[in-house]
Amino acid sequence: MSEIVLETRQLTKTYKNRAAVNNVSLSLNKGDIYGFLGPNGAGKTTTIRMLLGLIRPTAGSVHVFGKPLATNKLDILRRVGSLVEYPSYYGHLTARENLETIRRILDVPVSRIDEVLAIVRLTGEERRPVKGFSLGMKQRLGIAAALLGNPELLILDEPTNGLDPAGIHEIRELIKSMPKEFGVTVLISSHLLSEIEHMANRVGIIREGQLIFQDSIEMLKRQASSQLRLSVSDPETARLTIARYDSRAVLEDGALYLDLLSDEQIGRLVAHLVQEGHSVYRVEEIRKSLEDLFLDLVGGDSL
Repeated sequence: MSEIVLETRQLTKTYKNRAAVNNVSLSLNKGDIYGFLGPNGAGKTTTIRMLLGLIRPTAGSVHVFGKPLATNKLDILRRVGSLVEYPSYYGHLTARENLETIRRILDVPVSRIDEVLAIVRLTGEERRPVKGFSLGMKQRLGIAAALLGNPELLILDEPTNGLDPAGIHEIRELIKSMPKEFGVTVLISSHLLSEIEHMANRVGIIREGQLIFQDSIEMLKRQASSQLRLSVSDPETARLTIARYDSRAVLEDGALYLDLLSDEQIGRLVAHLVQEGHSVYRVEEIRKSLEDLFLDLVGGDSL
């Protein structure tokens, strides 16, 4: 049985009688890369702030490493690294000097700075003032700071926001390496499914403060399965004909839609339709992408 690293139970945050987060129950297992998805304003950052004890829930609870956050905050947060929105840094200081200020607070060995710089691939850049870093390098420095304390859980809020394709690829590959190479469980929020599907093994989707999906990325892909579309001479009569052959078709915009069949089943179905006097104009497979499914779930408001 998998070890649960983070769990929320009916987590709720209300502002002036409006629920920014409403009864959200998340569950992360050890070794997960958990993609926390939703449109901007859906409640992702508010949830993350509650996970980190930065704001207090109106109702519900957060359990990390099997303990309630409310009564074990300091012990838990020593084992958690985070990057919420854009990283803070001193622009006139070097990368090493920025990390040194955090290292002293965390009281970890000086050698840990070189270790995290290597992890985020900033070795060789550590003596440059951070104000001269690209946005991608600054994000990597923020992740380095989050890793300084050897966390078991890493929480990243929109870490690829504003990055160019090369920067996105760098951050993605870094996050993918965390569980296997460093034993770190990761929660990463994003409003872009195209980013999460390349990294995560589990996904939670939040909309208007409510968790509307939570399962494996494979389950999400299965929900985005293909359909068969038939264009025929008399769609309504053909739909009844298909029903007699143990298949169910839905009539929409003048075409018939069925669950995907094998080539042999499609051949038999077309033969039955032709035998009963229908003209079959077109048979095509319609693939529904994960992005289409995501837009359906969140109401077409991903950006």
